[in-house]
Amino acid sequence: MHRLQQELFDDESLIQRLHALGLAGVRRVESHENRSVMVSLTGSGILRVHRGFAYAPDAVLAAILTFVSPRTRRPRRRAAQQIILAFPVYSNTRGPRRRPLRPKSRPEDRHLLRRLAQLHGLLGDRFFGGELGRIRFRISRQMRRKLGELTLDARDRPVEIAISLRHIRSDGWQEVQHTLLHEMVHQWQAERGLPVDHGATFRRKARSVGVAPRAVRDVGRTH
Repeated sequence: MHRLQQELFDDESLIQRLHALGLAGVRRVESHENRSVMVSLTGSGILRVHRGFAYAPDAVLAAILTFVSPRTRRPRRRAAQQIILAFPVYSNTRGPRRRPLRPKSRPEDRHLLRRLAQLHGLLGDRFFGGELGRIRFRISRQMRRKLGELTLDARDRPVEIAISLRHIRSDGWQEVQHTLLHEMVHQWQAERGLPVDHGATFRRKARSVGVAPRAVRDVGRTH
């Protein structure tokens, strides 16, 4: 089957199975292949689910419904989260898609890229014991909602951190440092072979470096 046809089939199957298990209270369901948030429910009522869950057993899909339900109490939500995170998404799919080639950096961005690299080195020494690897940076003009993003390669190795130009211009470098630390925690996860997500390990490490974990209902990795 052609890849696009297969993806459409996977999406349709996933959505149908979620509705068959009792999905309600959402405006629509969208599939994705984001590596850092496997499942999320937006404030406007859109349920976003990783396409790989089309291959999950009903028990995992039921856990997704439990996790996103506003009526679910915290202990049950945590238990559902563990079921979701335990499902091997990538080993049950054809593997992550190759990301398109990124645009080359513009000459006017060079001073911003140098500053980000310097910050990465300083923060890496201060909060990660100098153990993080060097990484490429990119200034994004396309990001409208995201502040930053870590890109992994097909083997889940960190290759790039992108920071929103709008974020730099409107929020200043103190906030950019906070965003960079957030992405560096994801880099730390990836370099240790940990799931790159916003789960308990992320939250503990984020607090240790002074980053407040996001107060949203999402499940992590690949925001």
